[in-house]
Amino acid sequence: MIASGFSIRSFFLDGPAGRLEALLNAGAENATHAAVVCHPHPLFGGTLHNKVVFHIMKALNGFGFPVLRFNFRGTGLSQGEHDHGVGEVEDVRAALDWLDAEFHLPLIFAGFSFGAAVGLRTACADGRVRAAIAAGMPVAPEIADTGEEPRVYDFDFLRDCTKPKLFVSGARDRFGPRARLEALVAAVPEPKKLVLIEGADHFFAGRLRELREAVEGWVREQVINAH
Repeated sequence: MIASGFSIRSFFLDGPAGRLEALLNAGAENATHAAVVCHPHPLFGGTLHNKVVFHIMKALNGFGFPVLRFNFRGTGLSQGEHDHGVGEVEDVRAALDWLDAEFHLPLIFAGFSFGAAVGLRTACADGRVRAAIAAGMPVAPEIADTGEEPRVYDFDFLRDCTKPKLFVSGARDRFGPRARLEALVAAVPEPKKLVLIEGADHFFAGRLRELREAVEGWVREQVINAH
């Protein structure tokens, strides 16, 4: 049963570079898990209000899970400065610490684009995280409008990530070419699932419903039924 109508709390959590702006969509009293969803690259306008992040949050919250979204350092009202994916790994750890202290529940990680690339590094190494969702994995270089060098992410750490993993991307994602994405997923251990949504671009424009359904179906199979 997909639930809805839980309250939303706006607050700041303590991060390693200062306060992090956060939103918590409350869950059911009998929630079995708590979740965090990480946003895309701040230099491309990514924030916790991103549409993809919102739809992933709604999918997870629909199962009664409390879901935390937060702005990485230097984004929105969060303190600190953008750290090119290095310090942001610690921001994710601070969010997981907050969720663990608040709810004492098994955790689920989800991230979109930069949020997936950065957050998986934290989530895969954290025993409190039982399952991970990566939407729009940026397996091709990102080029920022700031004139910075293209960012190429190192995903070698995923070869040791044995927790359940969902990779969901658009089949027309210019940051996630099908061949590169399939090669990445092939190299990581089970359990894993790759969902390519036909016709969808990096931001799942016009295909957000399919994204949400892919997340819901996988959570029902890998988290709810396995609990």
